[in-house]
Amino acid sequence: MNATTASAKSARKPKGEGHERRAEILAAAERIFVEHGYEGATIRKIADEVGLSSTALYMHFSEKGEILQEICRQAFESLLEANRSAIAEAGSPEQRMRKMMRAYIDFGFANPNAYRLVYMTRPAELREGAQSAAREMGAELFATFQQVVEELETAGRLNSDAKTTAQAFWAGGHGVISLIIAKPYFDWVDHDQLATTMLEGLFAGLLKP
Repeated sequence: MNATTASAKSARKPKGEGHERRAEILAAAERIFVEHGYEGATIRKIADEVGLSSTALYMHFSEKGEILQEICRQAFESLLEANRSAIAEAGSPEQRMRKMMRAYIDFGFANPNAYRLVYMTRPAELREGAQSAAREMGAELFATFQQVVEELETAGRLNSDAKTTAQAFWAGGHGVISLIIAKPYFDWVDHDQLATTMLEGLFAGLLKP
């Protein structure tokens, strides 16, 4: 047993804290999926990271595909909630759209492992849960964003059609998040400053005054 495993097991929480333990499993699995890849990750590795036996982990999740799907589900739910909040708030469509874009980028910066698994997946991960979550909840997420873009189209504010504009904004947001996650060694300027500059460029180019 290595020191890390021994330490994890010594910090084992008492029985009855199922929700906490489930959250620990998901957090550990995020790290292991990213570090080892989906195929290289095993239930034993995840269990050891949390200080559980494999048998005990199976009481929470039946297999690693279920763990990945839950990570993706929670990520999409967090983003959906941010969009729903923006839609419910008073303000112009542009103001709500700005809040949605900022929430999306902030989520990516704050949750790089989850973002990588949801939006930067390889075919193996897609087959094992990420694809179904992306198709169902991801489609709903994009639809809530496009709804606000369509309001801007109705108001005559777009330089292109709503679908193209929505996808261009998404591509811009994803670009800045994924590059920073994938290239942490690059001499990036302040992340928030970079994101703000990119967003202002998109709003200036894609929306009419």
